[in-house]
This record gives sequence, structure tokens and C-alpha cells, in this order.
Amino acid sequence: MVLRVSAMAVAAVAVAWIHRVNDPGVLCPMRALTGIPCPLCGGTTVFIELGSGRPVEALLANPVALAGAAGIALAPLGLGRRWWALAPSTRTWVLGIALVGSELWQLARFGLLRV
Repeated sequence: MVLRVSAMAVAAVAVAWIHRVNDPGVLCPMRALTGIPCPLCGGTTVFIELGSGRPVEALLANPVALAGAAGIALAPLGLGRRWWALAPSTRTWVLGIALVGSELWQLARFGLLRV
């Protein structure tokens, strides 16, 4: 687990540094083509903000992506087994609800949905 978390931390710092040196602009193909964010929009921003030491901004960019990253980091502690122990239909529902919630969050975040 230490290796996994360390690798994620190094990647987050590297992405933050690369972004600061050379801002690539919008990385999401859906948002670049349509102007509408996808449910995973903000995922790169999560790592940029974490790598820059701003966890609150990371959470605000995409709570679902942050939770997913935490789940991947913590999977060796038994969370992975618990996830796979769920019925496939339950996993599908959880992921579906998370993606719908994430899309609503992104639409509100970009001002396309009034809440």
C-alpha cells in the first residue's frame, strides 16, 4: 500500500508541476468538443490540486474522482475485497449513481446547472 500511495503522490506532484510549466488547456474531449463536462471532468484537476497541496480544491474539482483515487489507494487494506464481494448489480448501481452525481456536480460547477 505504501508503494501505491507513494506512486500516486509522485504522479500528483509531477502532474501539478507539468501543468504549472505548460498548461495543456482542456483535456476532456467531450468538454473540448461540446462545452459540456463529462462525469470525470476535474479528475486531472484533482491530482493537480493534491500535488499542489490544496486538498479542498481537489475535493471541489471532483469529489467522485477523489473518492475513487482514495479507494484505489486504500484497496490493499481490504476495501478492494469488500467491493468485489458486492453483487455485480449492486456495483453497477453504485457506479451509476456515482457517475450521475458526478455529472450533476460538474454541470453545477461549470454553471450549466442552476442549483
